[in-house]
Amino acid sequence: MDLADRGDGTTAGGIGRYLLSHLREYGLLFALIAIMVFFQIVTEGTLLKPVNITNLFLQNSYIIIMALGMLVVIVSGNIDLSVGSVMGFVGALAAVMIVEWGWPVALTIPACLVVGIVIGAAQGYWVAYWKIPSFIVTLAGMLVFRGLSLWLLEGQSVGPFPKSFQLLSTGFVPDIFGIGKPNGTALAAGALAVAAIVWMGLKARARNRQYGIEDEPAAFFVTRNLIVAGALLFVTYKLSTFRGLPNVLISMAVLTIVYAFLTENTTLGRRIYALGGNEKAAKLSGIKTERLTFLAFVNMGMLAALAGLIFAARLNTATPKAGFAVELDVIAAVFIGGASMSGGVGKIVGAVVGAFIMGVMNNGMSIMGIGIDYQQVIKGLVLLAAVFFDVYNKHKQA
Repeated sequence: MDLADRGDGTTAGGIGRYLLSHLREYGLLFALIAIMVFFQIVTEGTLLKPVNITNLFLQNSYIIIMALGMLVVIVSGNIDLSVGSVMGFVGALAAVMIVEWGWPVALTIPACLVVGIVIGAAQGYWVAYWKIPSFIVTLAGMLVFRGLSLWLLEGQSVGPFPKSFQLLSTGFVPDIFGIGKPNGTALAAGALAVAAIVWMGLKARARNRQYGIEDEPAAFFVTRNLIVAGALLFVTYKLSTFRGLPNVLISMAVLTIVYAFLTENTTLGRRIYALGGNEKAAKLSGIKTERLTFLAFVNMGMLAALAGLIFAARLNTATPKAGFAVELDVIAAVFIGGASMSGGVGKIVGAVVGAFIMGVMNNGMSIMGIGIDYQQVIKGLVLLAAVFFDVYNKHKQA
């Protein structure tokens, strides 16, 4: 065989084919970098200041957490419009339980998570077993829980919360090395994260080579890992010069790793993708599609509840308007991150990157003084472009 015809990714043709087949993945990475560079320049360095990077994580934590669950729901071929209202309702419930009823924080948090699970189960039941379209069920849920939030709070804000509850969002990991500034724990965490990413990447390459799977070209592998490693070290260093690692960043990182593993390396994950790709074929192959759909909504309810607790802890109060239109940002993050409208396609990492793209745009435009009206227009156009890109790729491949 002539070298130019090889498909192992080592030639110009192989690299071209690989790049085209992974255009969304690399496009997302470079889009995030380009957006950050743009706003870093136009904000005269404000975007990547330590205090603003910390604010980026705090401001977008609940969006990222819900995007993990929304990715699973959308991959399964459904959608959940109620997450913002559920988030607001659970935050309101936590406020009433702690401030008015005097419940301890240690009991309130698990109780609220159970409430989220029950809400997800109730909605998932109608979608999975009664075949009512998820759009209708969750639209009804959005209205119901928005109304329940108003009723529970009686139209007023409830707060403040005790310090132990606020730590969910505004707390920071202490420096176990006692260095102070820069924070040794943050630096060590960044170095360990880089080492783990490189090790897992090398392990995956070795496994693919063993089974004869076409792998990422070496140049792309090295470049991607250098970019990711550099970004991680830069961010953790910046955080180390401020207050260290936010508690919510640790929560997001752990959840992202867990959900990425579940969706990409387990039988359950493969079945969810099969469900979204072709429900009838999945059912005929023995997959219990109803149970999977049900579990996807249960999981979404739990993560929406967790996001509601974190959001309330960050504001230090529960308000009737909490969570309003948040579902739009969550869904937009997932679609920008590469999920398909028809289900069966999407990755956890893509959803997280999509959420960060939305977060950086919101933060950067706010620093620039761009009004909320123009911000909404720009975000809508970005979402439209992402969906158009998905549809265009499908037509091209067909």
